[in-house]
Amino acid sequence: MIQATIRRSGSEKGILSFEMTGHANFAEHGQDLVCAGVTAVVFGAVNAVIALTGIEPVLDIGDDGGYFYFEFPEAPDQEALQKAQLLIEGMIVSLETIERDYNGYLRVTTNKI
Repeated sequence: MIQATIRRSGSEKGILSFEMTGHANFAEHGQDLVCAGVTAVVFGAVNAVIALTGIEPVLDIGDDGGYFYFEFPEAPDQEALQKAQLLIEGMIVSLETIERDYNGYLRVTTNKI
């Protein structure tokens, strides 16, 4: 199962970071639609943040495809941050849709700090 954990600020409810671990194991490697969908959604959103807002997030991408970490940098431009927040919120909606349709292969949780 893929575990996606979203970290939000408790007071502002803004996204601070997200982490994904694990593998969907929906099908064989190269045939796994859940893995492909999650990967496309996450990389698309992160690439959009970089290209459309100029924000360079802290990223850690595991070698085996079973780990991904994204964190907003300290003190980004506030207008750019608002745009980036919206892009990542869209990513979360897409992940929750995959979670709903493929229950047992993806779990999305939110932690407030």
